Amino acid sequence: MRNLYLQDEHHIFRRSFRKFLEKEASPFYESWEENRMIPREFWLKLGSEGFLCPDVEEKYGGSGTDWGYSVVINEELERIGSGLVGISLHNDIVVPYITAYGTEEQKQRWLPGCLSGDLITALAMTEPGTGSDLAGIATTAKRNGNHYVINGQKTFITNGIHADLVLVACKTDSHAASRHKGISLIAVERNNPGFTRGRKLNKVGLHSQDTAELIFEDCKVPLENLIGEEGMGFSYMMDKLQQERLVVAIAAQTASEEMLRMTIEYVKSREAFGKPISSYQHNQFKIAEMATEIEMGRVFLDSLISDHLKGENIVTKVSMAKWKLTEMAKQTASQCMQLHGGYGYMEEYEIARRYRDIPAASIYAGTNEIMKLIIAKNLGL
Repeated sequence: MRNLYLQDEHHIFRRSFRKFLEKEASPFYESWEENRMIPREFWLKLGSEGFLCPDVEEKYGGSGTDWGYSVVINEELERIGSGLVGISLHNDIVVPYITAYGTEEQKQRWLPGCLSGDLITALAMTEPGTGSDLAGIATTAKRNGNHYVINGQKTFITNGIHADLVLVACKTDSHAASRHKGISLIAVERNNPGFTRGRKLNKVGLHSQDTAELIFEDCKVPLENLIGEEGMGFSYMMDKLQQERLVVAIAAQTASEEMLRMTIEYVKSREAFGKPISSYQHNQFKIAEMATEIEMGRVFLDSLISDHLKGENIVTKVSMAKWKLTEMAKQTASQCMQLHGGYGYMEEYEIARRYRDIPAASIYAGTNEIMKLIIAKNLGL
């Protein structure tokens, strides 16, 4: 039985959310892709219906649900399109830093806006010269009276244009004995002096998702915007990467399921030489192979989600899932496009968009090469 971690109330929630997306997202998604932006109004609608950060405690405006509801949200968003990934990042990657490490004052100040959609969040780790090596970041934050002064540049930042609250990984101690020990997370708000946006980046895919460069030039941030303890930022980021990579794996698996579904529909209706192309053995074998891989991926993923909900440490297996499922999604996109023939290369067919969007998943949240290094290390190699 699939999705053993989901109960009747989760399925009711899924139907409600799917109905919401069919009304508020599906009819407009292609225009969002063309405009290269998801309107803020959509975020506000998500918030008003309780679809942002449902696991946040009720006293901050959340529903206090288990993380199974977030799984449902992530799956349904991906069924619409991968460009909605910024909502997943807000719900399940950025806001959890605040709920886990933020002070009570920070939670009271920011969480209600995060839940309503008035505050859109981002996480600024990557720099022009630093990607997977997070300990090598160059952005600095120096104390000056009751403020930090931040200098540096970040790039490839999801929600970079819309973001009202950015958690920035900074070097607060450039002389720390270990590179990892001198990193802190500091929340930078939209109106902080010295904080500006650079280019809105022109990506191969994920067109509706705003991705940007962020620039900090003598950016003054109050000391009370420090998240958790000074010097603990690297540890916090490592702790939260399990859920971040699980979110990526969920999206990749869902995308594969969607691509297979639309391709089966297509090959049944498309005819060549007087009969549906689904009747040709070669095509049947290709689909059978994909269906098997995708089904196996779902079983593995569901087991990881169940373990994650129990609070278990599944870093090694999550690294496996992030690598394997994103690679599977890329292969699925390629084979499904081929089965669509020339029409698969046309923008009017969804498979073309999926083909463009999928590759990014094997790069962000740690490249798949980094996933293999983690797996090897944890196997004692």
